[in-house]
Amino acid sequence: MKKSKKGMVFALLSVMMLSFMLSACGGGKEGSGKSGPVKLEFWTISLQPTFTDYFNNLIADYQKSHEGVTIDWKDYPYDAVTNKLLTSIASGSSPDVVNLNTEFASQMGSKGAVVDLNEFLTDEQKQSYFDGIFNSTVIDGKAYALPWYTGTEVLFMNTKIVKEAGLDPANPPKTQDELVAWAKQVKEKTGKTGYSTQWVANLFPKEGIKILNDDKSAAVFNTPETKTMLENTKKKIEDGVIMKEDVPFTKQIQYYSSEQTAFEIAGPTFINFLKTSAPDVYKNTIAVPMPTGKADVRLSNSMDVVVPAKSKHQKEAVEFAAFITNAANQTAFSKAANTLPSTKESIKDPFFTDSDNTLESQAKIASANSLDKAVDYMVGVPNASDINSAIARGLQKIMLNDADIQSTLDAMEQEVNQVLTK
Repeated sequence: MKKSKKGMVFALLSVMMLSFMLSACGGGKEGSGKSGPVKLEFWTISLQPTFTDYFNNLIADYQKSHEGVTIDWKDYPYDAVTNKLLTSIASGSSPDVVNLNTEFASQMGSKGAVVDLNEFLTDEQKQSYFDGIFNSTVIDGKAYALPWYTGTEVLFMNTKIVKEAGLDPANPPKTQDELVAWAKQVKEKTGKTGYSTQWVANLFPKEGIKILNDDKSAAVFNTPETKTMLENTKKKIEDGVIMKEDVPFTKQIQYYSSEQTAFEIAGPTFINFLKTSAPDVYKNTIAVPMPTGKADVRLSNSMDVVVPAKSKHQKEAVEFAAFITNAANQTAFSKAANTLPSTKESIKDPFFTDSDNTLESQAKIASANSLDKAVDYMVGVPNASDINSAIARGLQKIMLNDADIQSTLDAMEQEVNQVLTK
């Protein structure tokens, strides 16, 4: 979803979900006990035509083993699916199984617009997913989504620069502190900067800093610990560990490709851009698991499957959602789409363990090895984008304009609390 559209979409969500809740009171598990033929409407995001054959085969297999159930699959562009879903729910013509990202699944869950899957799933089914990813859409003990395909950041490093700095790429840094030490040595020995980044809200969860309290009613990040963390981060800029710039991904590629930085923190898709822009740098690059900060987590970016609460066939819809996201089918889809699965059993497959020593293979394995610590971080409130924007603006003032840390934190806290009252 484009950032410029987020505020409008979430405002629309609030209005439509209020209408939904008023009209759905007492709805419960509507139609879940019905007998006779069942037709489920299944929506995905931008998966046709690339994966048409995969899903046609998946649906055919499901229908063979579930007599009386037919699946009507529809695919929509990324920017269109959220508005279309909200409109369908408001009009009473809800689909039954929908592919959403974690952010929007959480928004829907916080408004009671999707089914609590705990009512249908066994403990064994829930435990088949990586805990951090599954729990990303658990709100107040209610599980609002099944994790599907995902991705995690890895650390790419230019081995030529690292070796020039007297460091051994065969023994890469495993913690954020070690990465900082490596970047300092790179700066001292080669004059190169460690890495570039964007100053955004995910800096907080990486360091174990909570943004909101448990009931999502107030900001809790304005603490002495946060001030100290930000002071230390500013020192990293002074030491050449991080560039003093808010660097979008396209420019991060340019900096790494031109060897102005020694490291890049990104998902495996970074490789495609690097291979095109700087073949020689690509040849000197390796990928390793992302070093972790104080929280000892790695942030993932997942797609999920939800069942709207207005589905007329909730039981059957959950069964199909569980089928789509079970280990066997997640493994098969990951092989077809070159994504990561969110199921524990899947990454035991040789596809995620065997290396052919290419950068692509290294990144895939490093990403898969990161899943046990993966968390799909999302604030989980309808105005999450406004909160994230408020924090990003404050971080940019501190890191780029040398604004006073404490007064800026105070202003950020006030702005976030104002957003929460909207």
